[in-house]
Amino acid sequence: MIPSPSSNNHDREPAAYNRVFVWTVCLVAALGGLLFGYDWVVISGADIFYERFFALTSATDIGWAKSCALAGCLVGSLVAGVLSDKFGRKRLLILSAVLFTVSSLATGLANTFPAFVAWRIVGGAAIGLASNLSPMYIAEIAPAAIRGKLVSLNQLNIVIGIVLAQVVNWLVAQPVAAGATAAEILNSWNGQQGWRWMFCLTAAPSVLFLLGMVFVPESPRWLIKNGQPQKAQAILTRLGGAAFAAQSVAEVEATLVNEIQHVNFRDLLEPGIRRIVGFGMLLAFIVQWCGINVIFYYTKDVFAAAGYNISGILLNIIIVGATNLVFTFVALQTVDRLGRRWLTLTGWAGLTVIFIAMGCCFHAGVTGLPVVIVVMAAIGCYAATIAPMCWVTLAEIFPNRIRGAAMATAVLALWMGNFTLTYAFPSMLARFGAAGVFWIFAGLCAVGYLLMHAKLPETKGKTLEEIEIQLMGLPPRKSNTP
Repeated sequence: MIPSPSSNNHDREPAAYNRVFVWTVCLVAALGGLLFGYDWVVISGADIFYERFFALTSATDIGWAKSCALAGCLVGSLVAGVLSDKFGRKRLLILSAVLFTVSSLATGLANTFPAFVAWRIVGGAAIGLASNLSPMYIAEIAPAAIRGKLVSLNQLNIVIGIVLAQVVNWLVAQPVAAGATAAEILNSWNGQQGWRWMFCLTAAPSVLFLLGMVFVPESPRWLIKNGQPQKAQAILTRLGGAAFAAQSVAEVEATLVNEIQHVNFRDLLEPGIRRIVGFGMLLAFIVQWCGINVIFYYTKDVFAAAGYNISGILLNIIIVGATNLVFTFVALQTVDRLGRRWLTLTGWAGLTVIFIAMGCCFHAGVTGLPVVIVVMAAIGCYAATIAPMCWVTLAEIFPNRIRGAAMATAVLALWMGNFTLTYAFPSMLARFGAAGVFWIFAGLCAVGYLLMHAKLPETKGKTLEEIEIQLMGLPPRKSNTP
């Protein structure tokens, strides 16, 4: 079991850090989360139309169209792990912004299914990079006392991206007549042009992200690790003053004594490191199988099973997105007060109960508003607890010297979980029905609760270096600063 460090206050925390600087830098980095959310979910509104355009009829083709971007996410995660410790967080986030811009335009312009899949994979690589680097970069620059809130900005931006994609899908799509045939949908403006705009519009925030990342500094912890403490000290001085900068540099350097500059994935197999990385991979993978992602990816199928037509489905998608956004703000206000562990366990327990209720609704043939309410309850529970806590925990628990490779390994497990779930869901739905699928998810959430209760540490209020000392089981180091 990973030990749970107790929370305390830190005399090394800057008494008056530069709030404008910190929040501006973190908000720019969190734009990677916005693009992640938009590109991840835009397909759930466009699928009604591109499936007709590309004549996708089999569960395999439909599942591949939805999940192919996740294959790119796996590639992006590996690239982040191999290169982020060598080239830094900033350069790869800029690369992510470029890939988002190019792939969004190319996906919207695709005229063949292979081209559509290829560019979705490129977009997935951008997501893989951003999902690794945005929360890690924020964690490495944020003051400990508000690190949970600032890392949760990444999740907030993911949610904003999701809502933005849902609103764009709703605004772009022209009303579809009830009972419209596949041929009528194909020959409509939606079927020929509308779905293209849903993807192409991603280019606008991508360019904003690209321009913003040009002007933010590199991660100070990466600079120290790569032999540039003077540059790091200048950034940290701007953040919290000279004394805070000197103390922070000393703490980071203490965790890097006798360590090599760059690491490879073999270093993650060291006994102490292996345990922490294994927990990170477990957390990342099981969160993807909690069941919420099928609501985001297959909202059309969930609400169609509840009796809604296409127009009603698109409107309900926006309601789901708004719920997600509202409850993410709840997480921002509670993460540094209630802690990561309490919120995570509450989320797993809540989803267990909600998915049992959702399965009962489908089993009993309940349709309409009751299903929407249960779906909203599931989204709200997830948004306020498990979703932001997963990213915050992953950004905090890995030691300084291997953080890039370890984070990439955990996020690789995350995308593997997401890929397998997304690809398998159509077949699961056909085999077990909606009720059976959500009962399966309820069981998985119960397992998630038990695993997190046994293994999840509490990290609130700790510096990253203190977390490293606690989780590695090392004796506390004395400060070199009076």
